[in-house]
Amino acid sequence: MKFPGRRNTKHYFPVEDKPRSSFDEEINRPGNVYVVGIDQLLVDIEIPVDDAFLEKHKFTKGESFIIDDNLADTIYWQYKNAGQITGEFPGGAVGNTLHNFSILSDCPSVALGTINKNIELGDYAFKYICNTSSKVNLTYLQPCPRPMGRALCFVSPDRDRTFAISKGCMNDLSPEFIPVDVIEKAASLLVSAYTLRDENSSIFKSTLRALEVAKNANVPVVLSLGTSGLVNEKKDLLLDIIPKYVSVIAMNESEALSLTGVSDPLRAAEKVLDMCDMVLLTVGARGLYIGALTDAAHARETKEPLHTKSIVEYNKYEYSRARRRADCDGVLKVYSHINPFRGGPQMIKNTNGAGDAALAAVLHDISACQYHKNKVPNSPKHSAAYLTYSSISQISKYSNRVSFEVLSQNSPRLLRGLPEKEDGLEEAYWEK
Repeated sequence: MKFPGRRNTKHYFPVEDKPRSSFDEEINRPGNVYVVGIDQLLVDIEIPVDDAFLEKHKFTKGESFIIDDNLADTIYWQYKNAGQITGEFPGGAVGNTLHNFSILSDCPSVALGTINKNIELGDYAFKYICNTSSKVNLTYLQPCPRPMGRALCFVSPDRDRTFAISKGCMNDLSPEFIPVDVIEKAASLLVSAYTLRDENSSIFKSTLRALEVAKNANVPVVLSLGTSGLVNEKKDLLLDIIPKYVSVIAMNESEALSLTGVSDPLRAAEKVLDMCDMVLLTVGARGLYIGALTDAAHARETKEPLHTKSIVEYNKYEYSRARRRADCDGVLKVYSHINPFRGGPQMIKNTNGAGDAALAAVLHDISACQYHKNKVPNSPKHSAAYLTYSSISQISKYSNRVSFEVLSQNSPRLLRGLPEKEDGLEEAYWEK
């Protein structure tokens, strides 16, 4: 496993020379850690539109919603024939995150979902597989006779994104296809609020089954919230599920407002930490916040200047590592904030996938904690039970850097890992 984050040492865990890749299941190799994710497998089709187009079709800007398959076909071919489609990418919030996790960590992940049973050269399912990291294990996908789902991603002139979803077979995952033993051995289980949208669907029942399995096996559950409209729609359900199952929540500020009713991001994170152990809250051009739980005995004070916003000296203990509520002797909430890496890209080509990239970095660090514990169980790093390997301050830097990488490209998924040496840093930094 690669070391999570940019540090003086390039890798703490050495990446060994690898033999030829095998079709054998890498997740079963001794010492490996992996993440499992349940997803509505989708192909993202990006189409530049103006606000008049959204108004014409009564599409709510910035939201995600379901549309009829025939309407999706009509719009797709209209723009396809006009040569106005800017890209077709493998998508899905969980799929993006698993791909990015495997690129960053060089470790396997497991995707659960449905895919077209009859895959033809050049079709959506073929493209999805070809553009997904080989480290993402797709052997547990459920084959279905219907085509894959499509997400028409309408990109407005202000770079905002509106998603119109053509379902296909994306909700057909059966509970019988949930591999209990695979989830029980995972470093974490990643789910999305999207799979909880339709309570009558098979994937809804499958998600609940997976959550139960993870809870019984003490596997951390990570929940990505989706969109504010979805959170508003399913708020009661989410407020019921989160305290029962979820360790980490990933969201943006509009989703945080929908969930908590609090507009201030710090106060929203504070409220969310009453329900879970850790929160990743992205705030666009203002960077991101990470909140977590620890206790007085394991809190570490920052060496950085103290900052006060809606919470006085909120970053005082940002050098602390995240702990799960059940492991804390009294709960202390800790926070860290970071502005966009280098102020953000000079030109943001696309915001699609930036939050998924930041979450992949969090998953990498959680997995690294499990990996190191397996390798060096007597290390002082594991004198107590921790959720993360690194401090929340370090994780915020890492998440911020990975998000920057996605914002700098025109793809919702990482095309490569982070550079070994950052441009602009003095050579002496790497020689320490």
